[in-house]
Amino acid sequence: MTPAEKQQKLRVTIAFGLVYVLWGGTYLAMKVVVQHIPPYVMGAIRYLIAGPLMLGYLALIGRRIRITRQDAMRLILLGILMLAVGNMGVAWAEEYVPSGLASLIVAIVPIWVAMIEAWVLRVRRMSLMGITGLALGVAGMLVLLWPRLASGTHLGQLELAGIGILLVASMGWALGSVLSGRWNLSVDVFTASAWQMVFGGIINAIVAFSSGGFHKVAWTTSGALAILYLVTCGSWIGFTAYIWLLEHVPTPKVATYAYVNPVVAVYLGWFFLHERIDGWMLAGTVIILAAVALVNVSKLKTLKASERPKELLATSS
Repeated sequence: MTPAEKQQKLRVTIAFGLVYVLWGGTYLAMKVVVQHIPPYVMGAIRYLIAGPLMLGYLALIGRRIRITRQDAMRLILLGILMLAVGNMGVAWAEEYVPSGLASLIVAIVPIWVAMIEAWVLRVRRMSLMGITGLALGVAGMLVLLWPRLASGTHLGQLELAGIGILLVASMGWALGSVLSGRWNLSVDVFTASAWQMVFGGIINAIVAFSSGGFHKVAWTTSGALAILYLVTCGSWIGFTAYIWLLEHVPTPKVATYAYVNPVVAVYLGWFFLHERIDGWMLAGTVIILAAVALVNVSKLKTLKASERPKELLATSS
């Protein structure tokens, strides 16, 4: 292995470590924030800091940041689906659900993606392996949630409400991801993401103002530090490392973050917040991650050579 190859391998290792750990840590950070700051206030602050500063940096280094009207409409919809329904749905649910459990439920996003592509948009067929993964995912959810389903307590009912919010949030993120992959924008991915954060921040601010969320804020050091983590480590460093990996490493390898992030989130929730990990949770974790792996593998196998031109055409529409 040449020195250049060793250096590239080191860069790849560092980038994977950043995506694995920093994105896994966002669940812990959101859990800390929502104890003091309403979710949509957090979303407004996070994205109205991250988005404009990222746009300013891109303009400073000479990137084109001007977008078309069509770009704006598409990015607004993606901001609603991914940053208002998706991310803020997770934050909202974490008012009732442990951060580790939230990360495991969000891990089913690839399953939602496969279902949307196969049964809603009909752009990819669901193979037997994919259907098996879907069934296994349902079984894993039942195992994971069984103690809460069997509980008749008020706390159990609140957690189930939070889990319902998480299912909607993960579906919103999945739909946004599918549409993002199919839409071709006039700007690069960094500029598009910066604008998406700007629009998402505005949308979250509207929700926060209309619901009176800004009047419920209790500023604390831990809450402010958690928001700072979400801006720098979640929206800037983690995202940049993720995009860099997509440009230098095969996509299936990059997609392994979907298996590692929940494990990191569960560990951090247990270590810092003393969240409980029982046998049901461990069993559900293994089953859900196996289901996601099956669905991802099935999507790769069903993408035959004869289907590739249609896939590219659909992506550029």
